[in-house]
Amino acid sequence: MLNLRSLLKASFQSTSGVIDVRAPVIAFRMTLTLALLVAGTAAAGRCADLTPSPVIAGTPDATTTVSGIALDAPWKAKLYAFARAHFKHPAWGWQHSERNYRLATGFAKADGLAIDTDVVFAAAMLHDMAAFAPWDTDKKTEHGDIAAESSAAVLRDVGFPMVKLAHVQAAERGHMFYSVATEPEAIVLHDADSVDFLGYMGATRMIALTGESAGDVEAALASLRSFVTAIPPKLITKSAQRLGAERAAETKLLLDRLDAESYGGLR
Repeated sequence: MLNLRSLLKASFQSTSGVIDVRAPVIAFRMTLTLALLVAGTAAAGRCADLTPSPVIAGTPDATTTVSGIALDAPWKAKLYAFARAHFKHPAWGWQHSERNYRLATGFAKADGLAIDTDVVFAAAMLHDMAAFAPWDTDKKTEHGDIAAESSAAVLRDVGFPMVKLAHVQAAERGHMFYSVATEPEAIVLHDADSVDFLGYMGATRMIALTGESAGDVEAALASLRSFVTAIPPKLITKSAQRLGAERAAETKLLLDRLDAESYGGLR
């Protein structure tokens, strides 16, 4: 959390501790910047019921996840701990899984769609497990299909009610925006995963994939450009369609600004 008082106090002093005559101007500019940030946050609040709370690094307490999801069954606490221990990645790590659950349940609530949250939680936590060792050896099979085959052992070990496994597998198989999702839990996870490719979060995820060894970020930006047009038509729930349109517009704005600031391609 930014401490406005500390920032303003620091802006009125030079490094020697002497009052700086430019300080009022500096302070005004800092205050204006912070005000604009706050205003932007407030504007984003119109989709607050669908947009997940930020997932901040840290250790959750015994009854909730980092973003406040109730771990109201022992198997959920065990599965969440498993995800945090094994799935560490800036694009498809456990934070992405947690955002997917928040988005998926938000879409279900907004659309009045009855879902089994146990199924959504399990599928959200494990849908990208094929990106991580030791489940990442098969590079030809769709990763959602691998998750559907591999997640059973993990869920059994944590005590998941296995009578629901088939629904978890259906959600894992159908989670990508180009996949087919028909069951309610699969539909909301599909929409959640798709929306998380868009907006500032989607841009952050894709650019993070570039890595410091890459010569540029053009491949990531090209993918983001394609998502702007490819993903929104694939969204199924009405609430995801609304949020997807907003985030697609955010993505396009970001990419257009990058184009304008790159002097014709210096990215």
